[in-house]
Amino acid sequence: MNSSPLTTSNETGRHDMRRNHIYPGQRFVAVLISAIGVGAYGCKDSASISDEVQAPLSSLAVTPGALQPAFSGNITEYTVDAPTSATTVTVTATPKDSTTAMTINGAPSSAGQGRSVPLGAPGTTTIVSIVLESQTGQESTYAVAVTRLQSSNNNLSALTVEPGTLDPAFAPGTLTYTANVATSVAEVIVSATKSDPNAVLSGSIADPGVGQATGQATIPLGGPGTSTPVIITVTAPNGNSKTYSITVNRAAPSSDNNLSALTVTGGSLVPGFAASTTAYQVGVPANVASVTVSATKSDSDAVMSGDVTAGTGVATGQATFLLVPLIPRPVSIIITAPNGASKSYTITIIRALL
Repeated sequence: MNSSPLTTSNETGRHDMRRNHIYPGQRFVAVLISAIGVGAYGCKDSASISDEVQAPLSSLAVTPGALQPAFSGNITEYTVDAPTSATTVTVTATPKDSTTAMTINGAPSSAGQGRSVPLGAPGTTTIVSIVLESQTGQESTYAVAVTRLQSSNNNLSALTVEPGTLDPAFAPGTLTYTANVATSVAEVIVSATKSDPNAVLSGSIADPGVGQATGQATIPLGGPGTSTPVIITVTAPNGNSKTYSITVNRAAPSSDNNLSALTVTGGSLVPGFAASTTAYQVGVPANVASVTVSATKSDSDAVMSGDVTAGTGVATGQATFLLVPLIPRPVSIIITAPNGASKSYTITIIRALL
């Protein structure tokens, strides 16, 4: 009688051991099933799978600008570059479910109706938040980072040299110029105006300050006959730069030592006057006791000396000469050009015998 319960107890124990024991072959099958399960049903990327967006949008647009990346209902974060001129952008969104409530930056918004969002200063980023809540209480948030770009305008809108004229005429896209000035000009005033007042001038002209458009500088020139470079660099707010250059040519001293006119009262020059002819004769009647010689310089900055004189800046010189019958009266006129070169004109005047 006692053996029977033992037998039953032992058999029961053996049955329990068989139930709990996992054989090596069974362990391999279990591991394989587990691996297949993970591969087929493993973790998903909630940022890129539409099933994870509980209350999705069907469309989203920002103007001016373009979403990066392109819109997809399962992508919830975007960036937009707005032009520097844009002080606001319009955000237009439509929920996939027309019963979904939506706010844009906290303000209730209707599907498909644009909402204006103010932007900060150029170079700043404004975050636009679109929050959606379905009637079942599911929520989703889309975020758009709108960056107002800084200006790339590094043009000049005006450029002048005083005295002088730019060659070629100014144009914003033309970067190289020359300006010719007289030999007497020792300095010029250069004025440059920025297309974007927030750009920065540098080089020969200092920047007038943020928001100020026009800069000006007095540029000393080298001696007569030399060239002086003027360099103006315009740097846009976004850092892009452009350089304009002017070569100011100061004329060399004039070499003009010619007369432009020569006359004698009471008689005529023989031969007739020509600037390149330097020797003349004049015969006057016996009753002419004196004559006046007038000479005019081609270059008023030349100097007239000799028997007829005229200083710098004075074009014409005159002198009167007494005559004696039959005795030649020579008149010498020397013209010295600003560069120092000289030329002599002579007139021999003969009074006839009574």
